[in-house]
Amino acid sequence: MTNPDAKVLRAVSFIVPAWNEERILGSTLETLFAAAKALNMPFEVIVADDGSTDGTARVAQERGARVVRVQHRQIAATRNAGARAATGDLFVFVDADTWVTPEVLRAALEAVRRGAVGGGCTVKFEGPLPFYARVLLPGLIWLYRAAKLAGGCFLFATREAFERVGGFDETLFASEECILSRALGRCGRFVVLREPVITSGRKLRTYSGWEVLRILAGLARASRRTNRSSKGMEIWYGPRRADPEQGS
Repeated sequence: MTNPDAKVLRAVSFIVPAWNEERILGSTLETLFAAAKALNMPFEVIVADDGSTDGTARVAQERGARVVRVQHRQIAATRNAGARAATGDLFVFVDADTWVTPEVLRAALEAVRRGAVGGGCTVKFEGPLPFYARVLLPGLIWLYRAAKLAGGCFLFATREAFERVGGFDETLFASEECILSRALGRCGRFVVLREPVITSGRKLRTYSGWEVLRILAGLARASRRTNRSSKGMEIWYGPRRADPEQGS
């Protein structure tokens, strides 16, 4: 029997927001292109370069991505800029320090073809992590899955659903992926895949447990009110700290 909610997909747009990601972006794009080619369907890769002062745009172009240059220094607006330039009927947002596999992309496509309007996936972190992160992460990952929320490093949505909910909320400097997950869930089926992506553990290595807990507590305490400014969100908007594992 034909599924009345089944979606026919013609092309996929991968949207990668980036700010000063010259050192890590190349490996991200190489992995992404390899995984996307395994899907055997049309695709494009767009890097939304948000005011980088290093070679981010050059690396993106050398790897075959289309570069959209913006000056927002705000992740929601940067992701939306990439989406406005996209031509596909499925958007897949991938962070510049995240590695995807053919398996997770196939699972996302299958979910959409079966009627989902969007979703996220399981997240694993690369490299050694500090003790506080090893204690904190399992609970956070479980909570995101239970609440059907996508992590910002990998989120997919049909163009139709993304435009219907107005994209990412550009008044927010954090938690924009949670708000979009909720909005998409109200207009259709939103899934969290079991297949994982691998994302960098650099922020967890370069910020102390107290710093991370302070930021999380601030977000939980004031919700959207706190998220409307980059103040107190150095982990995303402050100067990049050297990763002891990568030297960058």
